Amino acid sequence: PHPHLHPFPHHASAEERREARKKVLMSGLITALGIALHNFPEGVAVFLASIKSHKIGVSLAVAIAMHNVPEGVAVALPVYFATGSRLKGLQYAFTSGLAEPAAVLVLGVVFKAFWLDQAVIDCLLAAVGGIMAFLALHELLPLAMEHAGRSPAVLAFFFGMAIMSLNLQLLAHWMEGVH
Repeated sequence: PHPHLHPFPHHASAEERREARKKVLMSGLITALGIALHNFPEGVAVFLASIKSHKIGVSLAVAIAMHNVPEGVAVALPVYFATGSRLKGLQYAFTSGLAEPAAVLVLGVVFKAFWLDQAVIDCLLAAVGGIMAFLALHELLPLAMEHAGRSPAVLAFFFGMAIMSLNLQLLAHWMEGVH
């Protein structure tokens, strides 16, 4: 790694640096697994939204893709710092992101055999949305409040929701002209 990006103390012994690299690599691998598990329901949401409406599916896919960038960085950086390989960091980030398209493919194969009534699709979308909202409010917001403080965390939470809502509106408006 570049000297100015070196996460390990220069005064540490070779053994201490090796142990630190192992810890950082394990952190990256655990993050990759967690993000892969997190991405599967997002793939479910994109699949169901696409069945309901191609416009909604594309809007949701773009919104999810936007927030996948920092997730990829969260996976790639620890792997890069532990291994010194940008390629390995990219590979782990890419692999953890494959859970979303995998969910779409699995559901496409499973649900191709079954006709889903619009009411069932709406209920499934509501369930996935409810799960994601619960995780954001129950897990992520308290964690952000613990690390950033109550006011900054709540402001960032609502600012993020406003940005995503605006992006979805702009994308929907743009897609009205696309046929």
